[in-house]
Amino acid sequence: VEKYRPQALADLVSHRDILSTIQKFISEDRLPHLLLYGPPGTGKTSTILACARQLYKEREFNSMVLEASGMGAPLNASDDRGIDIVRGPILSFASTRTIFKKGFKLVILDEADAMTQDAQNALRRVIEKFTENTRFCLICNYLSRIIPALQSRCTRFRFGPLTPELMVPRLRHVIDEEKVDVTEDGMKALVTLSSGDMRRALNILQSTSMAFGTVTEESVYTCTGHPLKCDIANILDWMLNQDFSTAYRKISELKTLKGLALQDILTEIHLLVHRVDFPPSIRIQLLIKLADIEYRLAAGTSEKIQLSSLIAAFQVTRDLIVAEA
Repeated sequence: VEKYRPQALADLVSHRDILSTIQKFISEDRLPHLLLYGPPGTGKTSTILACARQLYKEREFNSMVLEASGMGAPLNASDDRGIDIVRGPILSFASTRTIFKKGFKLVILDEADAMTQDAQNALRRVIEKFTENTRFCLICNYLSRIIPALQSRCTRFRFGPLTPELMVPRLRHVIDEEKVDVTEDGMKALVTLSSGDMRRALNILQSTSMAFGTVTEESVYTCTGHPLKCDIANILDWMLNQDFSTAYRKISELKTLKGLALQDILTEIHLLVHRVDFPPSIRIQLLIKLADIEYRLAAGTSEKIQLSSLIAAFQVTRDLIVAEA
C-alpha cells in the first residue's frame, strides 16, 4: 500500500474535480483550511501529502509540515485523542514562525473524528488565532463527528468510494509491476470485495497472491473468508426448499467447514433477494426482516439464534408465496 501511494497530485486516479480545485488554491497561493471526509481508502491522506510535497521542498518538509514521523506520515489525531495534543505539539508548531522561509505551515490531522469534544473545541481557537501563519487539514471518515464550529472554519471536500473504472487500471499497474498472476474473475472479485476502497483492494491482492500464488475468484473469496456465490446460492436453496432442521444443519456445517460469518452471508443474501423474482409485497417484508436480523447481529446477539431467525424468515416467505399462488 505504501509502496504505491501516489506521490504527486497528478498520480491520483480519482476525484479530478476536487484535485483541480485544490490545485487552483495552491497555484493562487490561497489554500484555505481543509476538511477531507469520506470512506477509508479513497485518497484523502494521499491527496494532502501530495499537496504538501508540491508546496514544500524536501529539505524544508519536516520544518513546515507537522507530522508523526520523518516518513511523511501525518500527525494522527487518534494517537492522542485528548486536549493535550492541541495545547502541546499543535499549539507550539502553529504559533512559531519559520525564519528565512515564506508562506504558511501545514498541520495535517488524520482521523480527526477520533478527537474528543474538548480537543476539537480547543482546536477551533488555535485555527482562528494562527490562520496567518498556519493552515490546518482535518481528515476523517465521519463528518458528523466533527463539531459544527470546526466544519464552518474549513472548506469541505467529500471523497466518495472509487468506481471500478478507476480502480482496475491502478490495480493492473500494481499487478504488472509486482508480476502477480491474476485471472479476469479474480480481478472482478477484488473490485467487488473492496467496495471502492483502494487500500483494501491492494491488501486483498497481496495476501491472496502470497497465500495461493494465482489470484482467482475462489482464492480471493477463500482468503478473505467471504462466502462464494455458489455457497450463497446453496444456502438460499436450502432455506426455501428444505425443512427447518435440515436447512439449519446444512448451513451450520457449511459455516463451520468454511469459517463463514453470518454477517457476510446475510449481506450476500440481501443482495440476492433484490435479484430473485419475489412478489413486491413479500420482498419488502423479507427485506425488513433481514434488516432486523442485521441490526440484532450488530448489537452482539448469538449467531445461532439469528441463523434460526433467518431460516424462519425464508420459510415464512415460502409459505406466503405458496398461499398467493
